[in-house]
Amino acid sequence: MKKVSRLIALLMVTLMVVGSFAACGKKAETTPEDTNKEATVQPTEAPAATEVPAAPEDVTLTVWAPENQIQTGTMDAMCASFQALHPEWKITFTVVTQGEDTAKDEILKDVAAAGDVFFFANDQLTGLVNAGAIARLGGSTEEMVKSTMAEAVVDTVTVDDAIYAIPFTHNTFFMYYDKSLLTADDVKSIEGIMAKPTAEDVYNFCFDSAGGWKLGSWYYGAGLTIYGDSQVDFAAGANWNNATGLAVTNYLIDLINNPKCAYADDVSLSELAADHRIGAWFDGSWNYDLYKTALGDDLGLAIIPTFNPDGTDYQLKGFYGSKAIGVNAQAKFMPVAVAFAAYLGGEEMQLQRFEETAQVPTNLTVGASEAVQANEVAAVIVNEANNASVMQPTAAEFGERYWSNVAAFTTEIRSGDFNKTNAQEKLDTFVASLAVK
Repeated sequence: MKKVSRLIALLMVTLMVVGSFAACGKKAETTPEDTNKEATVQPTEAPAATEVPAAPEDVTLTVWAPENQIQTGTMDAMCASFQALHPEWKITFTVVTQGEDTAKDEILKDVAAAGDVFFFANDQLTGLVNAGAIARLGGSTEEMVKSTMAEAVVDTVTVDDAIYAIPFTHNTFFMYYDKSLLTADDVKSIEGIMAKPTAEDVYNFCFDSAGGWKLGSWYYGAGLTIYGDSQVDFAAGANWNNATGLAVTNYLIDLINNPKCAYADDVSLSELAADHRIGAWFDGSWNYDLYKTALGDDLGLAIIPTFNPDGTDYQLKGFYGSKAIGVNAQAKFMPVAVAFAAYLGGEEMQLQRFEETAQVPTNLTVGASEAVQANEVAAVIVNEANNASVMQPTAAEFGERYWSNVAAFTTEIRSGDFNKTNAQEKLDTFVASLAVK
């Protein structure tokens, strides 16, 4: 597992170094070596122009994409431009809304019925590979990933030295705040945020567990680990139930139950922001336009803050990974699916996606462009990576145990079932659930 220092190099290079770009989209065929383990795509050379058939081949492609790329019209535009580049195929696209955060779970319900091309968060990769649900990429597509992105980004889509997807944006979160309610000094710490006097109908902060994705930042920030610093030391288990973990948990119980703290599942952040009724909250670059529209010049960005649960100031540390584009191992038109996935993750489309949805590109050339370097979202992501991030674990053992067992933390705190009286017992049960035997 790479250390946070790798993230510094990763994002600084993303914004400052010009990389090369290799052509994408060569034709491919799939050869499953073990249907229970992986499907391998071994691209072959695309036919020369003289070999293009007189009549285009009828092709159907189902694309699973997140809402933020559908509502903006970005996905429709990319489908149209890809079709224009490939007259040898007559493509019927079916675009379906599917969040990256739950892509794996939906795919594994029925791989054959899932999207031919899909967007997903990279921490789901090992599960997809083990289920034989995602195609291994090779040829020009593999070379494009390796040659146009930083090594640490490539690592986020690599399993056993094989590449299975095309990263298109950095996947982490940072802090948004309303400058009319809080100052840059206020948002340096949770204590500063919560201490600021605000009107009765204004929340100072919004707590968001995000199914454990954002919740983990509090525990990792306090120096706690799951499977050790390497994140694969399974014998080490987790230490969230020690004295520090108990202090963090009691702190969260107080914070979540504070009437000046909103709870993300109960509110609309965009509506609260538009009404100047929320001071600070955590979210990613994919919702920047939403909040910018609501707040305009009053929108502030910062790295996630410090907090003090036991007399010590700890820097929160958010999970870092990538969002990527994969190809279904059972895609009917595999060459077209691979070519389209590579196109979506290529230089031109990463720039278009950045311009239309503010997602910071992983492509080095686009990252070095003037537009990206001057962008405040890109700047805060670099700062976040330098000072407030931990590489998100990708081990299957983590994914199989962490998410399902951490999800109840905040819902039970909200209901009162998880409280200071039974917090140690709850933490002991959680740590036991993470044991790898």
